[in-house]
Amino acid sequence: MHRGVVRRVLRQADRVEAPALPKTAKVDPYTEFILEILDRYPTLRASRLYTMARARGYRGSADHFRHWVALLRPRPPAEAYLRLRTLPDEIAQVDWAHFGHVQIGRAKRPLMAFVRVLAYSRMIFLRFYLGAAMGEFIRGHVEGFERLGIARVLFYDNRKSAVLERVGQAIHFDPTLLELAAHYHFQPRLVAVARGNEKDRVERAIRYARDAFFAARPFNGLDDLNAQADAWCQGEAADRPCPEDRT
Repeated sequence: MHRGVVRRVLRQADRVEAPALPKTAKVDPYTEFILEILDRYPTLRASRLYTMARARGYRGSADHFRHWVALLRPRPPAEAYLRLRTLPDEIAQVDWAHFGHVQIGRAKRPLMAFVRVLAYSRMIFLRFYLGAAMGEFIRGHVEGFERLGIARVLFYDNRKSAVLERVGQAIHFDPTLLELAAHYHFQPRLVAVARGNEKDRVERAIRYARDAFFAARPFNGLDDLNAQADAWCQGEAADRPCPEDRT
């Protein structure tokens, strides 16, 4: 007789179904050992823990063991972030992105994208170059200023294009970048180390450009690719909804 039939008959007869006995797992005797090791080595891989447990007599499956370790592994406390709120033309975020290689004659050249995003409007400037040297870095700024104007503060990560050396809060900017900043009257600023949230908008813009623009796109040379990028930035990318649009 099916167990569902038995349950229905018991309910109709107002009989209380006996509680199910707690199930035991093969990994239960090793839970204390796992917790002890994870307390000493929080990032230890589950495969290494599995080998250690096997040496102590564990005979369960590796998949079940990895699942159990994932449940027991200590998690760092979640960190709260304030949402970046800016004024128009106040902040822009700048970064390089690698988009593979292109064949130029017999040479294979890296295809690099200079990406600049206005933090308030999310407007994107996307320009491709055959490299990421200082000359291309400066041209990306100048052409971006001509297209989208100049923001008061430009955020960079710790690339050598922007900074020569950083020791704590002491920052040695590249002199060429400082000359550019003095000429166009903007303030270069570095994001904190390991703080990707401080330039999250340019990183999201790069992912968006990879998926919505560059993926499966044919082009006939660098000029054609940049012409298509300009049309995309002023069309589809400019029309995309932003989080503030829904509030």
